[in-house]
Amino acid sequence: MQWRDLEFLTNRPFYSVISVETEMTLTPIQKQLVLHWGEMGTRWGINRTVAQIHALLYLSPQPLSADVIAETLTIARSNVSTSVRELESWGIVRPVHVLGDRREHYECLKEVGEMFRLIIEQRKRRELDPTIQLLKTCRAELERDGGDEHTRARVQDLSDFFETATAAYDEVKQMSPRALRGLLKMKGRIRKLLRPVAG
Repeated sequence: MQWRDLEFLTNRPFYSVISVETEMTLTPIQKQLVLHWGEMGTRWGINRTVAQIHALLYLSPQPLSADVIAETLTIARSNVSTSVRELESWGIVRPVHVLGDRREHYECLKEVGEMFRLIIEQRKRRELDPTIQLLKTCRAELERDGGDEHTRARVQDLSDFFETATAAYDEVKQMSPRALRGLLKMKGRIRKLLRPVAG
């Protein structure tokens, strides 16, 4: 059962009771990964700080408080709060309660396959779904008002592509992380299976 399943059942964030380290010192490798993840985030249209906090929580063996995150990354405490809320909305970070500490701590989903599935799902919902809806609206208006043939063809091609890609994604997302890993490991074998048989 995933976090989101527990949240769905209780209709509120799922809190766990965990003991935790009070500070985190990054190794050179960890610093390199955090900085790189921040750079990659900006290329994907994600705020640099949001991406760096995600990387930090992924690498941390224990949940971290907002104060520790701010100190480790040398960023404002308010910036941490805003960024963590963004990550929570994506479903890849959750708050946890620590015995003897009233401050909220945070931990990141560690299963890589599930983490990326959630990220892709959120990007689809925020970016692809509105595009598909717009294309549907454009098609309906063109059908009703009789737009030029060239525009109708281009809109139809775009709409068909996005709808086909979305349908394929909907099939893949039903797979378990283990099954998806197995599919990805097939690599060139998938291409061979799909290659047309010579007549």
